[in-house]
Amino acid sequence: MKLLVAYASTDGQTRKICRVAADWLVDAGHMAELLPLADADDIDLTRFDAVLLAASVHGGRYQKALTEFCANRAAALSALPSLFLSVSLAAAGHEAEDWQGLEKILADFTSATGWTPDRVEQLAGAYKPSEYDVFRRFVMRRILAIKDPSADLSADIEYTDWAALKAVLADWPASFATDDGD
Repeated sequence: MKLLVAYASTDGQTRKICRVAADWLVDAGHMAELLPLADADDIDLTRFDAVLLAASVHGGRYQKALTEFCANRAAALSALPSLFLSVSLAAAGHEAEDWQGLEKILADFTSATGWTPDRVEQLAGAYKPSEYDVFRRFVMRRILAIKDPSADLSADIEYTDWAALKAVLADWPASFATDDGD
């Protein structure tokens, strides 16, 4: 099966998730093309059997590259099996309010683009103060101090559950595979 794995990333965790996902998919016997959505303007989606798109949540929305890509290709995306990985720190928590917020962000995204993914997985991202500017570091430290009071606010912390992601990726292609061996 030929799979497109495309992403929009702000701090690099979504890119890392997609690189690992592409490797795992290839190890499982699929062909995977890894591509940042900012470079996907002329991609021919008919070359693929399915698409995995990923983006992170910042300021209550996904990156512009994802939104524009999906809005411009809603019909072509809808014709393919799809998996959307929504990456955020909110997905690391267990508060109902955070999860409701993620559902609203996803609903706003699907409404704005006209594309609804077949499957959505909310993944926890990472806290990377080493890569933030002064203002962002200040804001993110305040958020993390509330959400994870035991966290070392000066250290980079990866919250991504790699085992859960691997389980999703092991199951996903089988969910739409055809009987002819694709």
